[in-house]
Amino acid sequence: MNKSSLALAVAVGVLAQQAGAAGFVEDSKLSLSSRTMYFDNDNRYSPTPANNRGPDNREVGQGFKLDYLSGFTQGTVGFGVDVQALWGIHLDGGRGKHPDNSTFLPSDTDGSAVSQWARIGGNAKARFSKTEAHFGSALAPNLPILVANDGRLLPQTFEGGTIQSKEIDNLTLNGGQLTHAMGRASSNRTGLSVNGASADSNKFQFAGGDWKVTKDLTLQYYYSNLEDFYKQHFLGLVHVLPIGEDQSFKTDLRYFDSSSDGKNSSGDAGYGFNNNNGYAKHAGEVDNKTWSAMFTYTLGGHAVLLGHQQVGDDGGFVWLNQGSVRDGNGRPEGAGGASFYLFTDSMINQFARAGENTTFGQYSYDFARLGVPGLKTAISYLHGENVRNASGQGSYSEWERDARIDYVLQEGTFKGLGVSLRHGVYRGTNGDTSEYTKDTDQTRLIFNYTYNFM
Repeated sequence: MNKSSLALAVAVGVLAQQAGAAGFVEDSKLSLSSRTMYFDNDNRYSPTPANNRGPDNREVGQGFKLDYLSGFTQGTVGFGVDVQALWGIHLDGGRGKHPDNSTFLPSDTDGSAVSQWARIGGNAKARFSKTEAHFGSALAPNLPILVANDGRLLPQTFEGGTIQSKEIDNLTLNGGQLTHAMGRASSNRTGLSVNGASADSNKFQFAGGDWKVTKDLTLQYYYSNLEDFYKQHFLGLVHVLPIGEDQSFKTDLRYFDSSSDGKNSSGDAGYGFNNNNGYAKHAGEVDNKTWSAMFTYTLGGHAVLLGHQQVGDDGGFVWLNQGSVRDGNGRPEGAGGASFYLFTDSMINQFARAGENTTFGQYSYDFARLGVPGLKTAISYLHGENVRNASGQGSYSEWERDARIDYVLQEGTFKGLGVSLRHGVYRGTNGDTSEYTKDTDQTRLIFNYTYNFM
């Protein structure tokens, strides 16, 4: 049993003695979430190298997530516990369309999809005044420097400790240290790493906050450090300008400054960052500055978003990603798939290579304005150019078009049942032969339902 599981078991034992305390039980929540998902990732023909399509991925799975969230015990310091159980089931492997490195379903020793997988985790928590601390293995941060991914059957979770304080009006402070990650297609925990690195770390520290200067303006600053890989500063500004009744204009500015740390700086084996298969001024090192500006005009049910992003010339954008981490037998851990806090983290591609200039836009509509509540659609387009070849000589371009339609039943026996259909198309010109782009079509059909017991 690992340390966080032991600590959680002790916390549950202590709290069981106080289960009758007002708040602990009365404020508890128990829910069961179901997700059925069809995932089709079709790698199209890429002419360089010849006949290199890459493995297609066509699978169907069923995921269940049981969440118990207790309230807090009485007293100056209140204590509680959260428990999460996850279970994934392989419904269909797509007649051999399961690549060994799939992030949708875990792979068995022969490379086929496993029939099922599961894991259980939880957090002990404490609350003092307007400050909360959580410690355990079911953490799901949603911060500029780390976004937990929930894009497949089961969510990605992290192990460690976090603290959030709202003691000062209009100021939210966050901090913590994470030690391990549990991937979307895995029952195991892994160390923390970056794209392309075979080594890992057990220390990701972060701190920062959101200051609501006025009701319309929020300023953000965060710092994070993945030991032996990178240090990262983030600055953000969000402003919403009310124009009139049912109209607004939103400005969202984001800036990241990332540099190498420890063994990544010294070039130790296994700690090199592959710069998203792109150019690096210093091979293997993290060295990047990225800014993004997004503007959204909303009128009734309509929303139009336009923006631009610039990735620095010295290296690609960096974020936590355990996709290259292997087990003791050199096999994929199913830990791949990670999110980051930029609009270009799209359905298929990331548009995060060195030198890349990306212009993007999105149109969405909420059909509640036409008397169909629960129905929403969106279509987006991203075009990146000046992507530096890994050799530093020349550049190439790429684009992606994504569309989605979502509907949630508003009444009846299956009230709350959600259906989502998403389709993405990615195309790119060829860079160096070592970093050729794979044209890809991707489709996802998802059914979500959550039943609240209490």
